[in-house]
Order: sequence, then structure tokens, then C-alpha cells
Amino acid sequence: MSNILITGATGFVGRGLCSRLLVEGRNLRCAVRQASSIANSVAIGDIGPDTHWDEALKGIDTVVHLAARVHVMKDNSSDPLAGFRCVNVDATLNLARQATVTGVKRFIFLSTVKVNGEKTTSDHPYTEQDAHQPQDPYGISKQEAEDGLLRLAEETGLEVVIIRPPLVYGPGVKGNFQSMMRWIGKGIPLPLGAIHNQRSLVALDNLVDVIISCIDHPAAAGQTFLVADGEDLSTTDLLRRVGQAMGKPARLIPVPMSVLKLGARLLGKQTMAQRLCGNLQVDISKAREVLGWTPPVSVDEGLGRAVRERGGEVVR
Repeated sequence: MSNILITGATGFVGRGLCSRLLVEGRNLRCAVRQASSIANSVAIGDIGPDTHWDEALKGIDTVVHLAARVHVMKDNSSDPLAGFRCVNVDATLNLARQATVTGVKRFIFLSTVKVNGEKTTSDHPYTEQDAHQPQDPYGISKQEAEDGLLRLAEETGLEVVIIRPPLVYGPGVKGNFQSMMRWIGKGIPLPLGAIHNQRSLVALDNLVDVIISCIDHPAAAGQTFLVADGEDLSTTDLLRRVGQAMGKPARLIPVPMSVLKLGARLLGKQTMAQRLCGNLQVDISKAREVLGWTPPVSVDEGLGRAVRERGGEVVR
């Protein structure tokens, strides 16, 4: 059985992964920023290009690297990309280099579908073979980290596995997904009742499951996987399904997408409009074929778990 190090253990995905691994009785070590009561944890301070990982990596066979700089609201820095590169590229490669020295065999890197891009056409979901088209500093930094890890794998024989999820939802989810649940819970009318796009999502439980498959499966070495629930939804369908899970029907007004996009352009909210109205689909055939993986949790099950534990608080 592998000895596993999880970075980002206190984050949204990290908590779910560590909980599952502990239940399974795995040999687990959780890297945290500061001393914690979390079982099997080791404090490593802020993650950066000069972080020392000696204690955390001692005796470890597999690293699952979840820690990252993700979203920064109202980033006013003169060079936002530099901040993302420091954590997502330089710190990642620093950890991976030290891992090769201590005898780590496999390095699993949680990347993002943003490496592929921000939107798809209706007849071409993203695949692992598609050209990279990251659009924002986060996506660019994740692509650069992927490239650096693959070069290191060629030089050292480290088994690098890259996982690219789309939007992740589940118990304790924050951000826009949490806001959406709050709006529906309050019965706020939303002008989103006539959106006919298709977007892939992944439930936290499904993402955790595929990460564990990548820890264990020999064929995962050297591979990149796109992951999702296997059922794509329009924004309108997603809102309705969340409302059903909450027992509070979503109040949706059927405003045409063309009107929404025009309003967003006038308000300078084109990015938001793209997320609400555009397509972003991924093909998970490779994970099915190489890993023999099937998402164990349906969309409705995943949404049910998310709404029952909103913001980490159980709602009955």
C-alpha cells in the first residue's frame, strides 16, 4: 500500500480526499500551512519556490498535489500572472524535484480544464489531445506547471499524472456555486430560464474517486485525464436541478440568451455571460478506457450532497 502525501489538505478537494483515504485506512500524510489537529498532518508553512519538503516527503511513495493559487478577487497587482506562477508553477516544480530526490514514484497534479480553454462548440467537447488555449493567469500557470512536470518526468522517470476537472461542486462548495444555491434558497427570480448551452461539471465525490484511481492504477502513469460527471447540463437545467435538490423550485424568467449577452456586454460582464451562456464540455472517454473508471455519483446525488451541507454546515 502506497504512503501518500496530500498537499492542500485543508482545501475543498483536499478535505474530501483526505476523509475518503482515512476511511479506507490508507497510509496518509496531510501537508498543512500551520500546526493543526488534522490527523497525520505536517506543517510546511506557505508553499513557495523555496519551501523545504524533507519532513513531509519522508517515506512517501505518491504525492497528490492539490495546493494552488486559484481565484483572487479584484487582483490589482501590476503582474497577476507572476503571482500565479510563483505558487502554481515554481512551487509545484520545487516540490516535484524534491520528491524525485526522496524516492517518490508517482506525482498526481490537479490541474484544470482551463488549460484546454474557456469554451467548446456543441459538436466538439474537449479531449486530452486538443491544443492548449488557456485564457487567464490561472489557466496559463497550470499549463506551464504541466509542461514543467512532464519535462521532469522525462529527465527522472517520475510517474506524473495530470487531472483536469471543470467546475467542482459538493459539500462545502464556495464561490459562484454557493451564491447560486443562496439565490434559489431565497426564491430570488433569475433571468436564466431560456439558456440552452451544455456544460460539464464534476461532483467532489467523483473527483475524489478518480484521484484515488490514479493513485492505484498502474496505467495512470504518464497520463492526462479530463474528468466530469458524464452528464452535461444547461445553466437552466442546473438551476432547476439544484432547486429540486433543495425542495425549492428555482424561479427562472425565460430571457433570451441574445438579450442576456447584450446586457452583459453593456455592463462589461462578458466573462460572466460566457460562463452562464456558453458551452464547456469535456470528453471523459480516456478515463473510462484507461482506468476503467465510471463516475460513481450521479449529478442529482452530487447536488443533493452539496445542498445538504452548504458552506460546510449541514442543512436539514
